[in-house]
Amino acid sequence: NYYKKQNSNLKLHHVSQWDEVSGLDEENNSVRTYQICQTDGSSSQWLRSKLIERRGASQVYVELRFTMIECSSRSTHHRSCKETFNLFYYQSDTDDATATHPAWMENPYVKVDTVAADFLLRKGGEKKFNVKVLRLGPLVKRGFYLAFQAQGACMALLSVRVFFKKCPAVTRSLSVFPETVPRSLVQEAVGVCVANAEQPGPRPRPPKMFCGEDGQWVEQPSSSCTCRAGYEATPGELECRACPAGQFKLGSGPGPCSPCPESSHTGEFGAASCVCRPGYYRAPSDSLDTPCTRPPSSPRGLFPQINDTSLTLEWSEPVDSGGRSDLSYSVQCSVCSSPAGPCTACGEGVSYRPAQTAIHGRRVSIWGLRPHTTYTFTVQALNGVSTLSQQGPAGDSINITTGRNVPVLVSGIRKSTATESSLTLHWAVPAQPHYSILQYQLRYCEKERGADEHWCRYKESESNQVVLSDLRRATQYEVQVRARTQAGYSSFGPATSFRTLPDDDPSSPLLVTGVLITMGMLLLITVIGIAIYCIRKQNRLKDPELNDKNGQYLMGQGVKVYIDPFTYEDPNEAVREFAKEIDVSCVKIEEVIGAGEFGEVCRGRLRVPGKKENYVAIKTLKGGYTDKQRRDFLSEASIMGQFQHPNIIHLEGIITASCPVMIITEFMENGALDSFLRVRPATYYKLFSIQYELFCSKEVPSHPLLDQRSPPTPASCSSVGEWLRAIKMERYEESFLQAGYTSIQLLTHLNTE
Repeated sequence: NYYKKQNSNLKLHHVSQWDEVSGLDEENNSVRTYQICQTDGSSSQWLRSKLIERRGASQVYVELRFTMIECSSRSTHHRSCKETFNLFYYQSDTDDATATHPAWMENPYVKVDTVAADFLLRKGGEKKFNVKVLRLGPLVKRGFYLAFQAQGACMALLSVRVFFKKCPAVTRSLSVFPETVPRSLVQEAVGVCVANAEQPGPRPRPPKMFCGEDGQWVEQPSSSCTCRAGYEATPGELECRACPAGQFKLGSGPGPCSPCPESSHTGEFGAASCVCRPGYYRAPSDSLDTPCTRPPSSPRGLFPQINDTSLTLEWSEPVDSGGRSDLSYSVQCSVCSSPAGPCTACGEGVSYRPAQTAIHGRRVSIWGLRPHTTYTFTVQALNGVSTLSQQGPAGDSINITTGRNVPVLVSGIRKSTATESSLTLHWAVPAQPHYSILQYQLRYCEKERGADEHWCRYKESESNQVVLSDLRRATQYEVQVRARTQAGYSSFGPATSFRTLPDDDPSSPLLVTGVLITMGMLLLITVIGIAIYCIRKQNRLKDPELNDKNGQYLMGQGVKVYIDPFTYEDPNEAVREFAKEIDVSCVKIEEVIGAGEFGEVCRGRLRVPGKKENYVAIKTLKGGYTDKQRRDFLSEASIMGQFQHPNIIHLEGIITASCPVMIITEFMENGALDSFLRVRPATYYKLFSIQYELFCSKEVPSHPLLDQRSPPTPASCSSVGEWLRAIKMERYEESFLQAGYTSIQLLTHLNTE
């Protein structure tokens, strides 16, 4: 990694005392040397090379081989005799040096060093030559000249070798780095991945390694190159080679190729996966490095246990599971008119426990079968690849004939009439060739509450007609019937849904009557409203000071009256007077949006017959409440129901006839007022100060129906928290303490300012 300039490239000028002499080197090769032996050391003698191109190097090295005669051994010894010489260089973009340019002096030449001999020649002594290596740089121009200066020395310049160092091209860690010339102490080199290698990730960084100024690569490269799928790294990570036939490599990474999994093969080189052999498959959830599997064989040893119209089937595992652990079973049922006749699929009346498909055990119970009927049951074994096979699942079949003396199923229930609290139903009498039907039993459940036995009721009937009473209005019920004979009860038949009035059927006479009544009521309310409006308008004209700005209740001429629900002996009476009961079927809860003092707060929809469906807020009373908690909870509705104003939240109604107890109000999209004020402290304290002054005001007009209990003053309480609890505003205690109101004395200074 170098190039050199021999002595033949040095140029001797006529002003110099350097002599070009032919001689032999240590290997007896003919060489040209330059010699000088000055008798007077007062003058400088220069020797300069031709222009040497740097070829991209920023620094070069100069190796000098020379001999030097000891001053004491010279015949003409003088004081100016020296045993050293100087090395200079001069950079240039053009080869324009002459005998006078550049000037023979240290500036413009750049001095490299003063070179001293390690071995001096003496008379009768050993003849040794000196070797010195010097570094030049930094070099920035096209080339440079070397210059040698002798002042009183007697020496011979045997050879000059000029070279630079570079890091050779190299392959390491599956990365190829190019030949790199260092331009500083260390030079960064950017490489690329070898063939069939790649870097993972969306934005990978290229491989990097550093070249030292001595032409040696420094440490290991920084590389994320890895062999692609179907290729593996060779020893030393010099290249990526293809996987041989019969082996594969699933993805890119450092791992080696692997033999194909069981029941799979590949005949090509560089395979990323192996294909399954005929008759074997991989499920969609299986990875490509797992063995191929096949469907299982059929179950063995079907064992039936018949009990009239019910059946229990048990079986043993298949001999061959197909090499998989996700084994399951399914049961197919068909009804046969005769042991040798055609068969059809069983209807929905047949039930299975635990299930008809995806059975992980080896036992299933079946009921709802018809008496004296021949069935064929087939138990199929399946696994994750059964659906991929062109052949159907393997199964084992068995024929079963149910008992003769069992009641048949009752179906085809019809509605005769319906009211708001009752349903009249009838059904066809099933054909029973062996026994007469002694009694029917009905099972009816509210559909919205599911088939939980806790919400279901039963009723017996001697005939094929029954009246179900004490039902909830506008509620959907699911009804089933079964028959009892001397052989016992049959299974319940399929469920049929019926709804109590009011129904959605527009042809119902009751609905038409209800619509007419509603229209009459609306007309009456409209007339009354117009009359009230005219009276109020006349009162405002007579006495503008007493007009009803807020739309509150009036007691007498211009007196606004609010009735405290706690003044009632029976708080429920206040609830009935000021709040409207809503049927629970009109409310649909959608999501929980918070929690209140008494329970969860939800968002939902309210759909009242004859009105548009709208969003509402639903406050619920949590379970396990006391009577006092229920009264306090419903008192909110009694208070809210007395106000009708656009700036006051509107009460839609309450639900007390079912659990949980609910208060239905209009839905406020911006959330609770206190949460809104907490993030606006200035508005919060201003509003509270106004409220405080109203509490402390002594100019409140009295009225017999108003609550005569005056609010407690701060002076009558021992702490801020006690006073807030007395006025039922304890939720703001933390805010008062954080604002600095920690004592009753500070609280007395609270006002609107």
